[in-house]
Amino acid sequence: MLGIDSCLAEVMAIPGALDAMLVDHTSGMAVAFSNASGVDADRSAAALTEALRATTDGLARTCPGDVVRIDDMLVTTDKGHHLLRLMETVFEGPLVLYVRLDLDRSNIALARHRLQSISSRLTT
Repeated sequence: MLGIDSCLAEVMAIPGALDAMLVDHTSGMAVAFSNASGVDADRSAAALTEALRATTDGLARTCPGDVVRIDDMLVTTDKGHHLLRLMETVFEGPLVLYVRLDLDRSNIALARHRLQSISSRLTT
C-alpha cells in the first residue's frame, strides 16, 4: 500500500505537474496537498468536490435510471489541465486525487495512466 506522502510525491513526479491534492469527497476537505503556487488547499478542495457533485448530478439527469460512476474527470483551461481521479477506500471513504498540469509540458494520456496506477496502489 502506498502512503499519502509517497502518493503525492509520485503525482508531483508526473511530467508537467504543478499542484497535487488528496481530497475527502464526503466532507470536501483537503487530506494532503503539495502546493507550489500558494493556492488555498481547503477552498480548492471544497470547490473541486462541488464541481464533481454537480457533474455527477448532471450526468445522472442525462441517463435516467442508470447508475453514473465517474472514474476520472479532465478540465482544460487556458492555464492548464486539471485531472481528478475518484477512489473508493475501505477505511477513509471516497477520496479524490487531483493534479494540475502545465498546459505545454504535460501529456494527458500519460498523466491519466499514472494517476490510475497511483490511486490503485493507494487503495489496496
